[in-house]
Amino acid sequence: MSRPRSFAPGSPLLLLLVCAALCRGAPMASELKCQCLQTEAAVIHPKRIANLELIPEGPHCGVREVIATMRDGGKVCLDPTAPWVKLIVNKILNSKVSVDQLA
Repeated sequence: MSRPRSFAPGSPLLLLLVCAALCRGAPMASELKCQCLQTEAAVIHPKRIANLELIPEGPHCGVREVIATMRDGGKVCLDPTAPWVKLIVNKILNSKVSVDQLA
């Protein structure tokens, strides 16, 4: 008994079906690792920070990551256990406007 031509080994349709089954919803390989290899615990003046990105722990990385984008465009990974970083993160999280206040 012969196989249908469209499902022959190495056929584009078979590769597409396998990829769709395995890759659907899966993060990209670059997303499966911590972004911060080293962290900075020394105090950085808040005026030098343009943006702060909070990345919760998850399947990509087992620790919370705090990435500061500096006004000069550089990025610095901050130590999330440093007291000054905790203070800034708490201020940011507590200053968020709740959904109820927007309605």
